[in-house]
Amino acid sequence: MSTFADFNLDPLIQKSLEHMQYKEPSAIQAQTMPLIMQGRDLIALAQTGSGKTAACAIPVCHRINTEVSYIQALIIVPTRELALQYATEVQKIGKDKGVKTFAVFGGEDAAMQQSKLKHGVHVLVATPGRLIDFIYSRLIDLSHVETLILDEADEMLSMGFYDDLEFVIQCLVHSHQTLLFSATMPAAIRKIAKQHMKDPVEVVLTRTQASPESIEHRFLYCRNEHKGPALVHVIEKLEPKQAIVFCRSRDEVERVCRGLRNKFDDVDFLHAGLGQDVRTIITGKFRAGRIRFLVATDVAARGLDFSGVTHVFIFHLADDPEAYVHRSGRTGRQDREGMVITLVTDRELRSLKRVLELIQRKPIWIGEPPKF
Repeated sequence: MSTFADFNLDPLIQKSLEHMQYKEPSAIQAQTMPLIMQGRDLIALAQTGSGKTAACAIPVCHRINTEVSYIQALIIVPTRELALQYATEVQKIGKDKGVKTFAVFGGEDAAMQQSKLKHGVHVLVATPGRLIDFIYSRLIDLSHVETLILDEADEMLSMGFYDDLEFVIQCLVHSHQTLLFSATMPAAIRKIAKQHMKDPVEVVLTRTQASPESIEHRFLYCRNEHKGPALVHVIEKLEPKQAIVFCRSRDEVERVCRGLRNKFDDVDFLHAGLGQDVRTIITGKFRAGRIRFLVATDVAARGLDFSGVTHVFIFHLADDPEAYVHRSGRTGRQDREGMVITLVTDRELRSLKRVLELIQRKPIWIGEPPKF
């Protein structure tokens, strides 16, 4: 498929895509959308930033019957931020057709969310915890769901949501389509597919390298472990247009943010300890370009699409090398160029070795390299 017009979409969906300036489908969209529109169950593995959200949202909105008011598509995602982002994308795609989309997640008034559901929703985006709360309270009707989408499935499983996902899937006792999107394929995903999916088609678009070629990887050795001054120095040298700085804890996030505010304007921070209203405001400001440097925990590492991010700085390497891939994926979106700079101390050299094996790159050092 060379253009979205080749999919024979509902004219109102095509109109919305034209307003959004969606012209050529990405690889994941070209390969999965025909299968989704045929009603096939699907397992899709693709890198972050590949266009997975629209790959689901376009065919789902195409099939929605707007003459009825019940939930026809259920999308489950791991975090509140991703739920809001997903719902926003579906709303834009379904706007001209009149597709009603809503997101439910913890941290907001459940009564207000319930009131919105009573007014009619076609596509529901939800985090597992709040969705199960509504199911237990009998406040939600899933009996008409035709399509179930599990997005960032590997992340949900790593966060301990396996039993929750099992429960939700078992609540859908009627025939329905299941779409599973993930960056990796842990054994638990295979188990879910075997137990709950009907002859799923598997589409694998993860490359032999875990990180796209459009992303440059650089490393800065901090011998004395004084990373704060080193971070400021490298930022002054590279002059990023917009960047995320990833830290390991809430305390580290706030400490690093204070240090950067002494040197730069438009600095803010994001972590799970903030209220949902504050988190929504900060992500909105960052997406709009009103924040230049966002210091964050991994709450910002999965799925969130900040298209203006030119640089990612990793202040503290995580033990899990997969975390590096997801953090680095916040830049270089949709094959744009991006750069990831990781600050490394002697204690982190072992973790760095695992990262380099995963991304299949040789380290390029800014300044003096360490002695391995």
